[in-house]
Amino acid sequence: MSVNNQERMQYLYTVLKSPVVTEKSTFVGSKQQMVFLVMQQANKKDVKEAFELIFKREVTSVNILNREGKEKRFKNRIGRRADRKFAYVHIKEGQEPIDLDLEAKDGVN
Repeated sequence: MSVNNQERMQYLYTVLKSPVVTEKSTFVGSKQQMVFLVMQQANKKDVKEAFELIFKREVTSVNILNREGKEKRFKNRIGRRADRKFAYVHIKEGQEPIDLDLEAKDGVN
């Protein structure tokens, strides 16, 4: 591996920050999709390469959602929440979906 290739691999491992577990994300999970919080500077190509590298699944498409942070007030101060970037990853049909269940598989909590 060249130095540039090693740097690219290290970068790809940092692109996907965490899976998003909400009511909507579990609903789209049944449709061969997954939702991830990603780095602000990541693009569709980076997300696709990172997902295929980490989870060993083929990706058909990636949709990116940029959500601006809300302005919030606390007493007399005005603050702003951080902007967030989400990626909707579409897994190829016929491939086994990824189980991101954080609970123990044997039923013991």
